[in-house]
Formats: sequence, C-alpha cells, structure tokens
Amino acid sequence: MNRITTLLLFFFVTFSTANAQSKENKLLEKNIDDLISGKLSSLSPGCVVLVAKKGKVIYEKSFGSANIELNTPMQPEMIFRIGSMTKQYTAIAILQLVEQGKISLQDSIQRFINDFPYKGYTITIENLLTHTSGITDYEVLDAHIPNAIRIDFPAKQLIDSFAKLPLEFIPSTKYNYSNSNYFLLGYIIEKVSGQSYKQYLLENLFKPAGLASTFYDSPSQIITNRVNGYIKDSAGYKNAGYLSMSMVYSAGALLSNVSDVFKWHQALYAYKLVKKETLEKAFTPYKLKDGKLTQYGYGWFIKDFQESPSIGHGGAIDGFRSMEFYLPDQDIFVAALFNSENDAVIDLVDNISMLAIGKTLPSYKDLKLADSVLNRYTGTYKFITDDTSLNVSLKIYNNKGRLYGDLSNGTGSGMIFLPQSETNFVLAIRTPTSVDFIIEKGKVTKMIWVQKKKTELIKVE
Repeated sequence: MNRITTLLLFFFVTFSTANAQSKENKLLEKNIDDLISGKLSSLSPGCVVLVAKKGKVIYEKSFGSANIELNTPMQPEMIFRIGSMTKQYTAIAILQLVEQGKISLQDSIQRFINDFPYKGYTITIENLLTHTSGITDYEVLDAHIPNAIRIDFPAKQLIDSFAKLPLEFIPSTKYNYSNSNYFLLGYIIEKVSGQSYKQYLLENLFKPAGLASTFYDSPSQIITNRVNGYIKDSAGYKNAGYLSMSMVYSAGALLSNVSDVFKWHQALYAYKLVKKETLEKAFTPYKLKDGKLTQYGYGWFIKDFQESPSIGHGGAIDGFRSMEFYLPDQDIFVAALFNSENDAVIDLVDNISMLAIGKTLPSYKDLKLADSVLNRYTGTYKFITDDTSLNVSLKIYNNKGRLYGDLSNGTGSGMIFLPQSETNFVLAIRTPTSVDFIIEKGKVTKMIWVQKKKTELIKVE
C-alpha cells in the first residue's frame, strides 16, 4: 500500500511539474511571438529564432520573408550567412591542432608565416585568438582597386597587404577586435593541416558535430534553403551586393541555420570536438600583461547578462546579422538569424533572452527630440578610466531622428540611445546603461556613463 501511495505521489508530482512547464513554455512562446511581431518590420525582412533550455528546444520559429522579390516566407530550416560567428569555428579548429601537438598557443605566428614582419615583438597564436595581437583590422585597407570586395584574392595576398601596417599596440597589453587575427588563423590551419580551411572544417568540425546545414559560403554552389540578404536605406530594402568570400575567409565566411548552430553548441558541450579543459579555456577571459581581464576568450565574448555570465558571439556581414549566446547558470541557449544587417537586432535578441530567463522587459520612455537637440550630442567621446576594457572611444551620431553609438573596439555598434529627457538617455543593452550629457557654457563637453559604475567620457571632437 505504501508503495502504491509513493508511486501515485511520484506520478502526480511529475505530471504537475510537466504541466507547469508546459504552461510556462506556452506563455514564453506567446511573449516572444508578440515581441518579434511588434518589432521585426523595422529591423529586417525576416528572421529565425531558437531558444533551448536544459538541452531541449523550447522555441523555434521563423518570421517574415526569405526572399522579397519571390515573396517567399521564411522557414525555420533556412540558411543564413553568420558572419563573425565563424570565428568560434576557426578557434575550435586551432584548438584541435593544439591538442594534437601540431601547434602551441605560445607559438610565434612567424613559425607558420615566416615572412610576416616581427615589428619588434613576438605575436603568438593566443594573441590572434584573443584579439590582443595589436594587428590592424584589414577592413581599414584602401585597396585602390574598384570593387575590390568582388575580387577573389589569395589569402596570402591579403595578409601581405595588412602585414605592412604598424601595430596598434604591444601584443598582450590591450584588446582590440580585429578580423585580421582570425584571417591569419585560417591561413595557419591550412599550413599546418595541409588542407584547405573549407575542407578541414568539413571533416573535423561539421561531420563530427552532425552539421548538415553548415557550409563555407560559395555563391556558385547550390545550397537548398539559402536566404537572400538585404540592406536598407531611405528608399527601402535593396539586395545586398556581391561579396567575395575570400575577403572574409576564416573570419566570417560560414553559412548555417539555427538548428545547426544549436547542434554545434551541443557538440561542444558533449566534448566531441575538443576536451573539456580546452573548451573551458576558450570560455575564459584573456588576462592582459597588467593583470586586467578582457571580455574575450578564444572565439567567444564572455560578458555579464542580467548579472549572470554569458558566452556568445554575433556576426555582421553584408545583408545579414546573427547572434548566439549561452547562459550557463540557467542552461539557456539563444540563436537568432536575420537577413538584414541592422545592428538594432541586438536589442531584440537581448529582450528575447530576458524573456527566456523569466525577466520582465524594461519599460523606457522614447521621447521625440528635435534634430537641433540631438545634433548637439553627436561627435566622438573618450572614456576617462584606468579600465583597459573601456580604453576606447564612442562615436555618437544622429540617424533619422535617433541617436546611435559605436564603440571603437567593435564590442558595441548601432547602440540605440533612448531619450528619457532632453539630456538623459538609456541604452537598452545587456547591461542597463544610463547616459547624461553635460552642457557647459552652451556646449556639450562630456557625458556621464553609468553601467554598474559611473564613468566620464570627454567629448574630443
């Protein structure tokens, strides 16, 4: 009798828990549906979003259009360019070679690219992985060639072009996001493995992880469910222009869908690709020579989200925007892919993530201020702080009656400043941020930036 009672109690508790989770998931589904439906039209023609909790997908939906000209509705399985999310795949490939003893994190890159100038300092594989090399981002190069982004260049030719540029800082003393770092890592993968970057990833990452919808992008290859990418101007959406994948290579040339992005995440945490201790190292912020931590490991940003740690990466490439990140404390994974390069989608993904962890979305005013007011605040501001992670400048600009901000190190772009008064604004980003513009003798001289702690930024131009 006691055994029967215990079994009945067990089934009752199990049923009640499952029923409560079902109601919770349905409410979450409705809230995410309402959020995306209300905001997508101003951000992108379409998107696909996946949310997983404790290893199970609890939300996977598509919205909008995959092809405007053909009026093709978006579907969950559709494939997007993922841009800089590619970097985590490149990082894992490098870490596999480290585990095999073929390279070391402390190897100088000149071991593999012997004509790369030393510039007076040793630049290591680890410096490339962590964006602490000081190598200038090749995107600043002026090719002096019409439509250079349409030309297929050999990787070594592009490397030779940015190798001539001076270092921005001594390696390991600062962090600055640079695509050149991961471009070099792709070339090193080829040199060490004897395979093309594309073939190495296919055999050593995609197949072991079961990724059937992840590809190295090729405009000539027929890829089922490939989505069209778009850019938007004052006249509306336009097709994104042609971009040679040789220009982004191992820093941003992959395609995928949300299902494969989640499979990738699962394969990593099942330690199918690298060992547990290796993966943990990849998810550890890099420590600079002065002992300060950056917010980047090996191919992933490591930041706080709503006072919890998060591990993830975004991507921005012509016509597309991607975001994925993981909240290990809650075991929640979010992936979102968009076929427009609007940076404002970051705020939408953050709001989706807040809903997923049971948070109430913040309610901010969005006052309408005249351009004459907003234009007083435009310009470049410099953080006045000893914090290396904020050793950057902030560019403020007015676009169609709204203030936006870009951080010079690439960790924040298209950040929306929502006016709460004529001088006070909030940034609806992962870490709540308030900004007060200070006006002295009729001119804006600085801003007070409050993000956990108060920091001053001086207007420099």
